[in-house]
Amino acid sequence: MNKNIYFAGGCFWGTERVFKDIPGVIETTVGYANGSVENPSYEQVCRGNTGHREAVKVVYNPERLSLEKLTHAFFVVIDPTVQNRQGPDIGTQYQTGVYYEDDQDLPILEKVFAQQQEIHEEIYVELEPLSSFYDAEDYHQDYLDKNPGGYCHITNYEIEEVRALFAAEAEEAGQKVKDDLYPSDETEEELFYRIGPQAYNVSEKIWD
Repeated sequence: MNKNIYFAGGCFWGTERVFKDIPGVIETTVGYANGSVENPSYEQVCRGNTGHREAVKVVYNPERLSLEKLTHAFFVVIDPTVQNRQGPDIGTQYQTGVYYEDDQDLPILEKVFAQQQEIHEEIYVELEPLSSFYDAEDYHQDYLDKNPGGYCHITNYEIEEVRALFAAEAEEAGQKVKDDLYPSDETEEELFYRIGPQAYNVSEKIWD
């Protein structure tokens, strides 16, 4: 029986792109989680007064993919030490979080969160039961498949880290690796303006 988990990792275009390629993930849907307004529009959420988070509903097969490993992948592609932002995107809708439907998932999630707290002095990732989720507009669904090379705050480096995490599962499933989200001939200036100065400085430290 498939299970659902909801990840808010900043702009949901890039977050969906990461999770939909993980072996064992059945389906992904982008939408608005845990706000105070029923069926909000993208414009309403962007105003920052509905309390919603841009999130991805991940439907996965627990016999093929563990929630623990899936949540580790989530932490690979976020900065857990900031509030209400990821990369250059700022606003309450970009607050990171993990939202669950099944109370039995909580101990597993708490274990991963505890491991992250050992790495970082302080983390600001929400861990809450899901109170509501509304699908985003159709043009947001599978956005980066429809618009290759479109905006994404998640770097190629982080995508490759997730691919490496699930390399054995992908090989077993005969799953082919997709091309990089961004062309490899991207200039340093283009990279800087795409991911913003903070993320650029971090990536430079990683690659040096």
